[in-house]
Amino acid sequence: MNNTKEYLVTLNVPTDLEEVVVDNLLMQESEHGFSSFPVNAHDHKNIGLSLAEQVSGRQKKIRFQMYVPEERLDALLEHLRKEYSGSGIHYWVLPVIENGII
Repeated sequence: MNNTKEYLVTLNVPTDLEEVVVDNLLMQESEHGFSSFPVNAHDHKNIGLSLAEQVSGRQKKIRFQMYVPEERLDALLEHLRKEYSGSGIHYWVLPVIENGII
């Protein structure tokens, strides 16, 4: 098992920012890579939702996930905060207990 601490960073990004975030993450996390996929975000608040989204109870987002070594985590989060302040990107960070390829 690797002794380097890693974290799983997850971003839920508005669909109109998908390409910009892809380009940005390719520059920031090119060494480790990342995954992206469409998700439906559900929230009891209707802030920023279209009428159709309010009726359906969901908003389409793009989720990005990446493994980030502990020593890069603060720099990545600071960069994202600076680049996307006020954009509505929701993020969370979880410690990775184990990962690998089988």
